[in-house]
Amino acid sequence: MINLVTQIQHSSQEEVASLKRLIHGARSEMLSTIDPAQASFDLGDLSTVPVAANDDRPDGGEQGLRCRPSAARNIGFLPKHLPRYDVVVEPESCTCSCCGGGLHCIGETTSEALDVVPAILRVRRTIRPRYACRAYENGVVQAPAPARFMDGGMATTALAAHIVVSKFAWHLPLYRQTQIFAGYGVSLDRGTLGIWVARVAWWLKPLYDRLLAFIRSQPRVFSDETRLPRLDPGRKRTKVCQLWAQAIDDRPWNGPAPPAVGYIFSESRSAREAERQLASFNGVLQVDGYTAYKTLARHRGKSNSSPLRLAFCLAHARRKFVDVVKLTGSPEALTIVSMLAEIYRIEQEIRGQGAEERQNARQLRSGPVMRQIRTRLLELKDDVSTQSALAKAINYTLTHWTGLTAFLSDGTIEVDSNIVERSMKSVALTRKNSMFVGNVKGGETFAILASLVNSAKLNGLDPHTWLADVLERIVSGSTTINQLDTLLPWNWKAERHQVAA
Repeated sequence: MINLVTQIQHSSQEEVASLKRLIHGARSEMLSTIDPAQASFDLGDLSTVPVAANDDRPDGGEQGLRCRPSAARNIGFLPKHLPRYDVVVEPESCTCSCCGGGLHCIGETTSEALDVVPAILRVRRTIRPRYACRAYENGVVQAPAPARFMDGGMATTALAAHIVVSKFAWHLPLYRQTQIFAGYGVSLDRGTLGIWVARVAWWLKPLYDRLLAFIRSQPRVFSDETRLPRLDPGRKRTKVCQLWAQAIDDRPWNGPAPPAVGYIFSESRSAREAERQLASFNGVLQVDGYTAYKTLARHRGKSNSSPLRLAFCLAHARRKFVDVVKLTGSPEALTIVSMLAEIYRIEQEIRGQGAEERQNARQLRSGPVMRQIRTRLLELKDDVSTQSALAKAINYTLTHWTGLTAFLSDGTIEVDSNIVERSMKSVALTRKNSMFVGNVKGGETFAILASLVNSAKLNGLDPHTWLADVLERIVSGSTTINQLDTLLPWNWKAERHQVAA
């Protein structure tokens, strides 16, 4: 009885310490922040784990153990694609101080500095001349008015694209944008901007559907979800809804699929909602340990329908042991974290290699380490209190072991789901500044525009240039509904490169 009370007290103390750490503690999961003596096993912060595909570095770089990469600095070489203009600074006098003769130019010294032209608001006037025949009264000819993204509106597609990109790419809420417009002497209501944004989403909905279909047609998809509150007027408060994310990225193994992310707004976080979204998907689903995904895989297995294999996130398992080290200083948990550091070191070394090379390296080098981890966890399981945080971390890891080790047998599978985790950063920043959406329609608008804008960014595009051109093509009808695939960011980028060549 006394032991039970002691265990309960110890568990309560751990929970209090965990809450304090969440509020006041550091978020970093570097081993150097856990124990200074372990600085040589630096894992890097979870938000910038070395194996993450979106952080690819063009240079070979130092392999293996290393600290954070040094900051990328421009040492006087500005991009060649930027337009140049010249400012010639002549001396006060071009007369020789000795003989009084004229000086002649023998060379010049050139330096470059990055300059900016602030945004210029202007009014586009569309003039449609009318022509008539002098001999016939009914011979008036006039070109039809160009299509606009909103009938009777006073904004061009370029301005609408600017507002959308400012909100969903650079996280500038609409009320701040109205303040910026006011600084230019243009008074716009936030509700007006909201109507424009919703209209843009209406035009882009078919392209968004193509994006989601493309993502779900791939053999490997990352999935995650995060909260997105919406107003609930009847309850005089917000309702916590969900924004699901599904992402793909084959760059870690030089695969064929371009990077992309699609968000789906839903009021539910249930397994039924996951099934509805992923009904057409067959393949490897890389996720965290959320129950809905496991329920989905179990239902697929019972119904003998389209196969679904779960690959779990090793970073989530590692985080549980990191938390134990920070809370209790457990040397056993620190040993597990150090062993996982070896897995990430190997992943850093083989990133960018082909799938077969990655698989061979993992089986040869990572496989023995993972087996050692499992053996150690089984040894510890019987020696620690079942109510302790360490026991919970051990049980989580062992329960998800098959999915956590899926990467060992397939070079196309990642060790963690950080690819989709990073795609949630943009959502979190936009949500932080905007706080909530107004209604279900607003949530769907959020999902459509965030998906397209962030997919453009993943493909190295300027989101405003891409969105303004795509919106103009769709509104004008120059790109028809059966040609929408050409407007997906990677296809649009390839077309631009082909034209430039």
